[in-house]
Amino acid sequence: MLDIYRRRARIAIKRAQRNQNPFSFAPGKTPEQKWMLCRQRKERAFRACGLGAILLSCLFLGALLWSIFSNGLTAFQRTQILVTIDFSADIITDPETADYRQLTQAALRELFPDVTGRREKLDLYALLSKSAYYQLRAMVLADPSIIGQKKVLWLPAASNVDMFIKRQSPDADAALAGYKLNPGQFAWVKTLIEQNRVHTGFNHIFFRAGDSQEPESAGIRGSFMGSLLTILVCIALAFPLGVATAVYLEEFARENWFTDLIEININNLAAVPSIIYGLLGLSVYINTMGMPRSSALVGGLTLALLVLPVIVIASRNALRTVPRSIRFAAMAMGATPVQVALNHTIPYAMPGIMTGFILSIARAIGETSPLLMIGMVAFVTDIPGGITDPATSLPVQIYLWANNPEAGFVENTAAAIIVLLAILAVINGVAAWVRNKYEIKW
Repeated sequence: MLDIYRRRARIAIKRAQRNQNPFSFAPGKTPEQKWMLCRQRKERAFRACGLGAILLSCLFLGALLWSIFSNGLTAFQRTQILVTIDFSADIITDPETADYRQLTQAALRELFPDVTGRREKLDLYALLSKSAYYQLRAMVLADPSIIGQKKVLWLPAASNVDMFIKRQSPDADAALAGYKLNPGQFAWVKTLIEQNRVHTGFNHIFFRAGDSQEPESAGIRGSFMGSLLTILVCIALAFPLGVATAVYLEEFARENWFTDLIEININNLAAVPSIIYGLLGLSVYINTMGMPRSSALVGGLTLALLVLPVIVIASRNALRTVPRSIRFAAMAMGATPVQVALNHTIPYAMPGIMTGFILSIARAIGETSPLLMIGMVAFVTDIPGGITDPATSLPVQIYLWANNPEAGFVENTAAAIIVLLAILAVINGVAAWVRNKYEIKW
């Protein structure tokens, strides 16, 4: 037993000696050379870790962008089918209430007269989008003289047919299950393609229409206008109030416990989760003040509360960058404190103020949770014409489409994300341009 303890003690002594000598890897070197080798080895390890972190982050970012663009780029295209529509007067007895489905169904039966079974007819009718009915109705209401005539029209294909044609070769039978096409529909699509009755072009509906229950008819114009009106309301309140608060606290307020308390509260408000501002907007603007729910007015006021602390902090930091000598020189020339702030301090600090403000607006554009709390998650098909009309925003529209299991809405979700990323990239580019062009280096 004593030999075991002695052996363990010798091992512990050797281990301690080895740990106290960090230069055992470089025998025959001077202490200065050993220290240099050790430092170089640590620097190489640190650089390798940093490079690995950058590569890993780029890998994840690339995978995310690839997933978004691979799913969303096809949404900017739309598939249409060429059919001959007979605007029969027997069917269109009243243009307002006529059953326009019978027109498209008759046109498809004319193309495939051998389809006789009830189930087969239902599958055949499903090749065209339901939005084709509304397109025909709009045509008749715009020009009633076409009643009784036959016209060759390009009508939108259903979502599953649209995605299959855009993403797959028509000869890929194994891919039918992924787009919910049965063998009969697959054969009809092949026939239409062989007859040059299928056309894929730019999907202008995605940019001109509002939300819809049909993915091939849904667009982002309504949500884009909602975001635009919301941001305009936010800018109208947050920018002047935030800049004025920063100017007062930095240029005129005395340093005492009260101003210190205000500064601490502003810094704390900048770190509050955004959903808390949504609850505040719901309680104050809707429940207390009775403002219209799900409107751009309430959304803009709520987002103004969200970005106001950030604008105040960014504006104060920009004002602090102006040298004190500018203020002293203006005062020496007889300028009042208000003249110093308006004519000297604020103009010199404006590039930094604008940069912080633009980045704050970029954050507001991408916010979703505050708008969900005030009801802007509603299904809105009409384009909002004012700040009190029911509206939604582009991030909320993405949220709504992402919760829909249909493959067409998955495609629309990715396309809307691409549009939102492009908007944010432009805003950040404008902020960088303003900073580089008007920045003053003292």
